[in-house]
Formats: sequence, C-alpha cells, structure tokens
Amino acid sequence: MSFFKKLKEKFSGSQEQEQTTEKYTEGLKKSRSGFSEKMNNLFARYRKIDEDFFEELEEILIGADVGFDTVMELIDELKTEVKRQNKNEPEAIREIITEKFVDIYAGDHEMSSDLNMQDQGLTVILFVGVNGVGKTTTIGKLAHQFKEEGKKVMLAAGDTFRAGAIEQLEVWGERTGVDVIKQAEGSDPAAVMYDAVRAAKSRQADVLLCDTAGRLQNKVNLMNELQKVKRVIEREIPGAPHEVLLVVDATTGQNALIQAKTFKEATDVSGIVLTKLDGTAKGGIVLAIRKELGVPVKFVGLGEKMDDLQPFDAEKYAYGLFAEAFEERKSDTEEDETAE
Repeated sequence: MSFFKKLKEKFSGSQEQEQTTEKYTEGLKKSRSGFSEKMNNLFARYRKIDEDFFEELEEILIGADVGFDTVMELIDELKTEVKRQNKNEPEAIREIITEKFVDIYAGDHEMSSDLNMQDQGLTVILFVGVNGVGKTTTIGKLAHQFKEEGKKVMLAAGDTFRAGAIEQLEVWGERTGVDVIKQAEGSDPAAVMYDAVRAAKSRQADVLLCDTAGRLQNKVNLMNELQKVKRVIEREIPGAPHEVLLVVDATTGQNALIQAKTFKEATDVSGIVLTKLDGTAKGGIVLAIRKELGVPVKFVGLGEKMDDLQPFDAEKYAYGLFAEAFEERKSDTEEDETAE
C-alpha cells in the first residue's frame, strides 16, 4: 500500500479528521499549485535524469524556501536512490521524489507539536514576534479554542508600546468573552505581566495568554525587555512561561527564518506559530524552520476563520502539499486496473 493511500485511510477515520485534513488541503492550495506546476514542467522538459535535471530540481526546492542545507541533503539521497533502483527517466522517479519529500516532513517524530499544558494550576503562554505577523490575532484565536475546550482563559496586554495594541487585544477579549489585564499605553510590560499572573491565579484561570511588544528602539532593547518579562513570570510561577511561542508570517519566506533565529537566541523559543500559510506559494518554509532551527512548528494559519489556526500535523501537512500527486497516482492505478 502506498504512503499516500495509508494517509488517506488514516485521515478518513472520523469526521473531525476529515475536516482538519480538508483545511490543510485547502489552505495549502497556493503552495501546492506553484510547486506542482514547476515540478510538472521539469518532468516534461527532461527525457533522462542527469546533472542538469538535479540542478533545476535544486532551484525549485530552494525557491520554495525549503532551505539550502535541507535541499542538498535531499538531492544527495535522491541520487543514491536513483542509482540503487537503476532509474533513468524523470517520470520514473516522480514517486521517489514525492516520498522522500514526505518523509522529511512527516518522518521527524522527535519534536512534538503538543503544547506544554499543566494538568493542575495555571498554564502561561508567552507570545513573541515582530509587529505585523498576526500575533494578536493568533492569541485571540487560541483564546477561542481554549474556551471551546471548557478552559477559563485570560489575556495579558503586554504590548504597551505599539499604538492601538491594547485596544486590539481588548477587541479579541470581547469577541471571545475573556478578561484582559492591561495598564495604560507606555506602561512597563513586566508590571502588566505581574498584574496579569496575580489576577489569573486569584481568579483560578486555566490559561494565561501573554502579548508582548514586537519592536522597541532596537533589537537589543527588545530582547532585554522580553527577558525581563520572562523573569517576572517565572518569579511568580516557577517553571513558567510554559511555552514561548514565536509568531512568524509564512509569506515573508526566509525573513521568517531569520526572525526565528534572532528570537530563539534571546527568548528560548519553544515553538513556532506560522501564520498566513495559505497566502504563500513557498510552503517549504515549514521544513526549513523545523530542520534548521530544531524548533517544532506548533500551529499553522490556514485561513481567516476562527478555527483555521490549526495544530501542526506533519502528515496532514505533507498530504495537503502533495494532494494532487496522490490523486494522480490514484487515477493511474485505476486506469491500470481497468486495462487489466
């Protein structure tokens, strides 16, 4: 049984599985379309596999923001597999390329996308990232999801520097029906966090979601502020924050990777939230982040709706990215069976 057929059967086990799989398939339409078109053109132009073929394949993968080191590793593995199977025609290795790509996405089981939720007491999740990546929207959507699970949620308006940031979080608080702890614009973010943690504990909240500034006078100033916020939280709740989630915009490509590296150095990032994945044709950035940073992707944004922020699932991601390849293979198999 092919890998894709196994995934198809696995995801058709329940209505919830089918719905989330469909979100991945639909959300990755733009990435899948651009990638598939270039791959199809590559296969159509070459009658045999040679160095030129592999060079163009490298360009396609790097252009999809997969990451240079990962691409080189993948190409080496493909060359070895082609020799081992004695394949010479490009169409003959389409399946090999697809399955190697899928294996890289879905084969890394060491990094969990599960959140570090506390069985008892308060779970504190700190959100970091530059302005404009969808940080506040992500907080609002997660607040909604936690409330749907029956948890008591509170928000901390720690971005006191950007004009309108506090009001924006308050809008999400009203929309989701959760309390927002705030101070005046320009206040000390660490003081806001202190108040928020104390309030969340006294009101017996299950989850505290903390917004932070995305830009101060310079990078050093920003990182120092974030470290101060973390210290205040940890002083009130040893071991907290239980997650530091970096929010990055998938449409910014390699710039998202640079941001991730910078924040990881300063804030011990425990997971990535990749927003606007449905808006980019370069879906390989997920792979680059996982392989080059060693930080798991915890959530991906697959649309504008409240439930379009989905927990990252490597197999569903791979399935969504290669859904058309699966359909093609399914059609080929049906044609062969008909011919017999």
